[in-house]
Amino acid sequence: MKIANMDNQDILLKAIRQRLEKSISMIEEIASVLNISYDAAHRRVSQKSKFSIEETITLCRHYNLSMDFLFTDSSKVIVEKTAEIRTMADMEAYFRHSAQNISSFLNYPEAKMYYSAKDIPLFYTIGGTLLSKFKLYVWLNLLAGSQNQDTFESFTVDHSLLEHSQKLKAVYENVEVHEVWNDTTINSSLQQVYYFFQSGLLSLANARLLCDDIKSILQSAEDRCCKEGSRFNLYYNELLILNNNVLLSAPQKHSLFVPYTMLGYFITNDAATCNNALEFFRHQSKNSKSLNQSGKRDRKLFFNRGSQKIDFYLQKMENEVELLF
Repeated sequence: MKIANMDNQDILLKAIRQRLEKSISMIEEIASVLNISYDAAHRRVSQKSKFSIEETITLCRHYNLSMDFLFTDSSKVIVEKTAEIRTMADMEAYFRHSAQNISSFLNYPEAKMYYSAKDIPLFYTIGGTLLSKFKLYVWLNLLAGSQNQDTFESFTVDHSLLEHSQKLKAVYENVEVHEVWNDTTINSSLQQVYYFFQSGLLSLANARLLCDDIKSILQSAEDRCCKEGSRFNLYYNELLILNNNVLLSAPQKHSLFVPYTMLGYFITNDAATCNNALEFFRHQSKNSKSLNQSGKRDRKLFFNRGSQKIDFYLQKMENEVELLF
């Protein structure tokens, strides 16, 4: 199968030229990437013959070119979709594929992550904490289609799932991070703790520990804001409705993750779309309060409000237990 017309081939060749240094022979480069002879590569570069579909895919992958950006209408974007989650095995595959999707950004020292944190970012709630286990419990309950009636205390996590989630966390910890939060970012996690406590599926003792874990997340974020030379940047926006969009950006590569369910994401590498998302994130950052650069008073006000909200939920649960006795 061949590319439909020479106009598309010209588009591809021009995109490849932009990736190459002027001193590099394009013909030799194409021959090397496609493992074909110099003459065969010359015929393709001179457009006397066409690239096959397989050759086009190979070139786009090698030069990190988005086929949807090159060959489709600019108003349309082709996206990848994460797999649906119904079981623990699905969850393991989700974390494995997610780690594969973003781990390549570790190859770029300039890589940056932008996160519109409607909820506590996923990277805070994966690892070996009780909260990370609780989040898996909640996700499987809400995504499995039928409510699991097992208590949180009887819930176990596969070691391989934790291993893949740690790979995700490693990416987060090794890129420059820009997160936008507001006063509702921790709400859903607190409501989940309260819901499962009220349902009799979570003990008060573990509810207390989970609240402590959420407080630890706030403390960690505050500490990172205060750390000189930190690659972590946190912004407080009072007006923006956050949506859990995530953008990974490097000079040579971009990926935008747009949620459509609790953990389900549409993923696109479309350059124009990612650049628009990057401009939007930057604009919102300018219209937000930087908690890194704020004075101690403003920073403390934000984190203290979060801590007080945690105490409020904990007090509600303790009061309900006291009413039973």
